[in-house]
Amino acid sequence: MDSDFQEIAFMVADSRLPNFRALTPAQRWDFLADACGLTDAERALVRQPGALPPQLADGMIENVFGTFELPMGVASNFQINGRDVLIPMAVEEPSIVAAASYMAKLARESGGFQTSSTLPLMRAQVQVVGIADPYGARIAVLQAREQIIERANSRDKVLIGLGGGCKDIEVHVFPDSPRGAMIVMHLIVDVRDAMGANTVNTMAESVAPLVEEITGGSVRLRILSNLADLRLARARVRLTADTLKTKERSGEEIIEGILDAYTFAAIDPYRAATHNKGIMNGIDPVIVATGNDWRAVEAGAHAYASRGGHYTSLTRWEKDTSGALVGTIELPMPVGLVGGATKTHPLARLALKMMDVKTAQELGEIAAAVGLAQNMGALRALATEGIQRGHMALHARNIALVAGATGDEVDAVAKRLAAEHDVRTDRALEVLQELRAKR
Repeated sequence: MDSDFQEIAFMVADSRLPNFRALTPAQRWDFLADACGLTDAERALVRQPGALPPQLADGMIENVFGTFELPMGVASNFQINGRDVLIPMAVEEPSIVAAASYMAKLARESGGFQTSSTLPLMRAQVQVVGIADPYGARIAVLQAREQIIERANSRDKVLIGLGGGCKDIEVHVFPDSPRGAMIVMHLIVDVRDAMGANTVNTMAESVAPLVEEITGGSVRLRILSNLADLRLARARVRLTADTLKTKERSGEEIIEGILDAYTFAAIDPYRAATHNKGIMNGIDPVIVATGNDWRAVEAGAHAYASRGGHYTSLTRWEKDTSGALVGTIELPMPVGLVGGATKTHPLARLALKMMDVKTAQELGEIAAAVGLAQNMGALRALATEGIQRGHMALHARNIALVAGATGDEVDAVAKRLAAEHDVRTDRALEVLQELRAKR
């Protein structure tokens, strides 16, 4: 199957997709396939359902009886570090792709998104119990640092050859746990373009006997931490008041509304939970589309939002000296380009090719930029017409489908529901009956 995916260098010239919504799904795919330089084999994956064969799915998880499909869309207009990027998103909720695309359209007027990231460092934790002198054990482990790193790196020569591997250790002391004194050693591992779970888990298990010998204690857990606080992705966007203005409101008014909405999330964990969920509305579909572990990304993000002892916003919104709105995001981004479903699932590999990403760090930065765009869209809506107006207009299509509308009926019913601000299944049934009665 690898021969079907040709590594051909290309650059998307323009991520703007004018009149894209007016096309049929098949026409959209033809356009994207041309823009991304896809092969005939790659094009065929989307033209027909069932891109993941049952026999391949059977090798990915246990007790397989079938596959489950999600809608896959593309976010347009994104310009990241000066490069136009088409971003595949796998998600079931309406308005997410549209909101991200529209915010990216506004952002590109001011240069788009700027991103950066740290090295792809993951932590493996080795828990040691049954020790009477935890602080002494800590110093003993640190003294054996080189020996421990050497033992850890002996397990993955390929990773070492790529410039990765265990780079350092940390030792944390918990002298008064309910189970008695314990220490927890962290292996700090550069996993390169892998998510890294299997790599760091293997390393942790390999050093366990050595750590027991050094400390005189007993090793219990040997596993990665999903709080990947050394593997961060960042994104920044700046928008002027003129860019944000609408027919009903000035840009200055919208900026003040966004700042008030952000501050609410920054100080109140009840609001922050919904605020951050909106951020993950943008990030998760990218992670899912590329076959990465969205649960690991979610866990790390929410833990990182609590690192100060108070659950708060993952984004920050400010006003610079010129009065422009500046938004930033920084969060753990443990994603990979190799291993797991990222390499196994044909559509995951296709999504990575469409984005033309070369490193896991670049993928993480793109996901962060989409999360920031999604957050901006939600705050802008809350600061203006409210979150439901746009969302329910798009949700009306789902309701039309539930009511049994087909073909042209879907748009007709959806437009009527949106115009009436009455998006309900029973109302959709009434509208559908009226349309059919007139034919």
